[in-house]
Amino acid sequence: KAGRYSFIGSKPKVEVLGSGSKVTVMNHLNGTKEVLDVDDPLSVPEALSADWKIEESEDLPDVFNGGWVGYIGYDTVRYVYPNKIPFETAPEDDRGLSEMYLALYDKVVIFDNAKKCAYVIAWMDLDAFPSKEAAQAEGKLVVENLVNELKSSNSPPLMPGSIGIDTNAFSAKKMPCNMKKEDFMAAVSKTKEHIQAGDIFQLVLSQRFERRTFADPFEIYRALRVVNPSPYMIYLQTADAILIASSPEILCRVDHQEDERVVTNRPLAGTRKRGKTSEEDQALEKDLLADEKEKSEHIMLVDLGRNDVGMVAKDGTVVVESMMDIERYSHVMHISSTVTGKLKDSVSSWDALRAALPAGTVSGAPKVRAMQIIDELEVNRRGPYAGGIGYVGFNQTTDIALALRTMIIPTYSKDRLYSYEGGEARKEWCVYIQAGAGLVADSDPESEYQETVNKSAALSRAIDLAEDAFMPDK
Repeated sequence: KAGRYSFIGSKPKVEVLGSGSKVTVMNHLNGTKEVLDVDDPLSVPEALSADWKIEESEDLPDVFNGGWVGYIGYDTVRYVYPNKIPFETAPEDDRGLSEMYLALYDKVVIFDNAKKCAYVIAWMDLDAFPSKEAAQAEGKLVVENLVNELKSSNSPPLMPGSIGIDTNAFSAKKMPCNMKKEDFMAAVSKTKEHIQAGDIFQLVLSQRFERRTFADPFEIYRALRVVNPSPYMIYLQTADAILIASSPEILCRVDHQEDERVVTNRPLAGTRKRGKTSEEDQALEKDLLADEKEKSEHIMLVDLGRNDVGMVAKDGTVVVESMMDIERYSHVMHISSTVTGKLKDSVSSWDALRAALPAGTVSGAPKVRAMQIIDELEVNRRGPYAGGIGYVGFNQTTDIALALRTMIIPTYSKDRLYSYEGGEARKEWCVYIQAGAGLVADSDPESEYQETVNKSAALSRAIDLAEDAFMPDK
């Protein structure tokens, strides 16, 4: 199913934003806004949908067709471990973004890229109608209106542009960073001291870069799709930010297989650049699989994945389905493994998501101690970075991508698709790009610093290409 289906939703029915202990619920159906004080913000959307009884059409593909969509930031782990990783010890929050944003979409368009067709879907609340037939009749009208809206020419036109593909290029533009080079390298050295003392085995240290651009966020997304295609391509507008992502990694997936709900965790760690020829590519693959440092780090993360799945899976059902496969992408190849388990009858998709947060590939091992040290070393809260972006469907089917290779663009208000008309009066956007490096006992501070610079420059390249393609007179 990877890459076959694309999903579009707009005008959510409900929006849930979590910030600290406060959760704001905006119900657009009845125009209400409620602020709740809770210990776990994920419990709010979970409770809102707990009693739903779903009747799905058999004519639809077995994929997401409506439900909760949004992001669960890295810092939501503080709700899962409130005593061990409290908000009081968190780094400074200098952007004020929500820790969690989930929106309920009951109208969705699914594009089947293989069959070249689209499904237009509207969910109806049967309790709001005198009969099932009345609900179906209203649903047909809603779908007809959606189709007419899709066909209308009132939407802002997409700016035409030609994107040149230079897959080996990084952006040459220097970006301000929230850590000085010497401070980052000192943090690497401090991490190695923790490893040598036996506090942790591995830790992922990140820093955040900033890029200003007049390219529209959707233009950046269009460029990113061309130059860095990945299993998860995401353009998400939330109440206070736009997220643009090309993530290769699953944080948490729950799907139905026969009569069971199966949870999947897929660690991705160990990287080499792609070769210029098939022969060079094969040689780099062999080099990667022979690298003891990369292998030991990956095995450690597989063990973390098994532990995360084991927390919510039935006894004896946790299986490593694949171990140390090579996955190839446009710029790089990674070592990947797949861990699955059958969910306990007593747990929900939300429980599986809580158990997965955050992925070991963005925190370290042991996970809790690594996150405590991250709080000591990193300058600002991570926000959406290193959390998850995706959906929990009406039927509890869940697919959450790890928020890597993700650009975060604060808006603090709802912006429409394009921030200008006719290419005029463009708005300047602030784009945040965060990148991390996996640190172990023999990590070199200079090399680890450069790894974060290269990762951020690869994403920044998409901004360069968007400016070149859609702003020819910049």
